Amino acid sequence: MIDSTGLTRRQLRQTLRQHRRSLSSSGQRDASLALCRHLRNLPAVQRARRVALYLPNDGEIDPRPLLNWFSRRGTRVYLPVLRPLSDNRLWFVRYDDATPMSVNRFNISEPHTRLNAHRARRLPPWGLDVVLMPLVGFDRKGNRLGMGGGFYDRTFAFTRRQRPAPHLIGLAHAGQEVDQLPNQPWDVPLNAIVTDRSVLDTGQ
Repeated sequence: MIDSTGLTRRQLRQTLRQHRRSLSSSGQRDASLALCRHLRNLPAVQRARRVALYLPNDGEIDPRPLLNWFSRRGTRVYLPVLRPLSDNRLWFVRYDDATPMSVNRFNISEPHTRLNAHRARRLPPWGLDVVLMPLVGFDRKGNRLGMGGGFYDRTFAFTRRQRPAPHLIGLAHAGQEVDQLPNQPWDVPLNAIVTDRSVLDTGQ
């Protein structure tokens, strides 16, 4: 657990990102497999028919071992895509092995918007059953630290007032836990936080 005393959110992001990047390839692989074992046991994930996940970047814990499991269960998988000309919101686009990909302005792979982001392959955020999102940091109270762009917060702000809503699950390495994080008014509450070592039900 990382002591956050005296650190700004920016300093915490730097420390936590450096920590997850420092993991060896075998450490990353073992953490990913352990994470996915926890996720497969969650009732919300087992019930889901439409799931959003992410492709790992910058040392993020990797949820991709779930892809074959979802495929066998007939679960549709969607990836986040930066919406063109929007105020930092996300689209969710259907993903499979044949999906043409491109690199966005943050150097993250996403479905190619020109080829894939037409309405037939897009799903509005309220149409998802489960959303697996990356975290930079978290604490035992369920507070979280993201990358700072606010993409997920803006996209899922509707969950504060609309039900039913997707089950929001933050994913992180266990070593990204912080003793205490301030809860910002714009932070969208998560239903759970899952790491390679534990499942934290936030009570939301």
